[in-house]
Amino acid sequence: MKAVQVVAFGRAADVVKLNEVPDVGAPGPNEVVVAVEAAPINNSDFMIIAGRYGYLPTPPATLGIEGVGRVVAAGPQVKNLKAGDRTLIPFTVPTWTERVKFTASWQRPLPEKADIQQLSMIGVNPATAYLLLTDFVKLPPGGWVIQNGANSATARAVIAIARSLGLKTVNIVRREEVVDEVKAAGGDVVLVDGPDLAKRVARETDKAPIQLALDVVGGTSALNLMNCLAPKGVLVIYSAMSGQPFSGSALSVIFNEVSVRGFWLGHWGKTASDEALARMYDHLVPMVASGAISAPVVGSYGLEKFPEAIAQAAAFKGKVIFTPNWAV
Repeated sequence: MKAVQVVAFGRAADVVKLNEVPDVGAPGPNEVVVAVEAAPINNSDFMIIAGRYGYLPTPPATLGIEGVGRVVAAGPQVKNLKAGDRTLIPFTVPTWTERVKFTASWQRPLPEKADIQQLSMIGVNPATAYLLLTDFVKLPPGGWVIQNGANSATARAVIAIARSLGLKTVNIVRREEVVDEVKAAGGDVVLVDGPDLAKRVARETDKAPIQLALDVVGGTSALNLMNCLAPKGVLVIYSAMSGQPFSGSALSVIFNEVSVRGFWLGHWGKTASDEALARMYDHLVPMVASGAISAPVVGSYGLEKFPEAIAQAAAFKGKVIFTPNWAV
């Protein structure tokens, strides 16, 4: 069985290899064996390769943090899946390989007619978006949330999920040329970042109080979001795409009681109950199946083409998908 693995931490071109690994074997009583059909390349994968992620495996280690596949064998005590079903792979299971094995708990069969590539991306970005909107602030119907990096895959999911929850979005981008793209994705307000952002947001929202801000960029963009928050608002930082330390306002924290929180799906997943996972994916799967949540895919590759796949994904022009068992 083949797997794309990191053999040390460093430059992807130097440390990522296609290796032969032991087969996963037969499933245990509560386990399923799944042939991986589609597994995306995420920014988190690049952070793991570079040795800068919150969790680092011991090399050599198979990469990939989400995916979807077809059940090829199920243990006798598995009630929710059977051989032939398509299912999500838990984000704790490395997916850049041909087959995986895991305990089946919250997983359910996925809609057969749904786009496989879009299904493969439910596990991280839409899940993160859902939790950002539901776990930090209880927003009223018609309430506003503001986010930067609004043309990213997670931000696109935020727009769609916010709409499904009856919320409105202010979406901040760094380039004028992507404004129309984000508006087409459903963003209620789309603005280019800048030091006067708070004034422009107040004008566009008729000075509506904004209690939740989502920061994926870092640097001064985080400060600009913080300046848009109402008293007792919450700024949630869930990535740092700019690579810069985030900036914040001490005055906002002191006088407006604005708080700053961090979010990492890895922490949430360690304590999440099967019921919470099932509830989240019950909300997300129909949205992906209907096309309400989608992310641009710019390429798909077999595992043997991993250098080309990683090089294309590193350009961050859209999602790249590994397809080890496309027709299984």
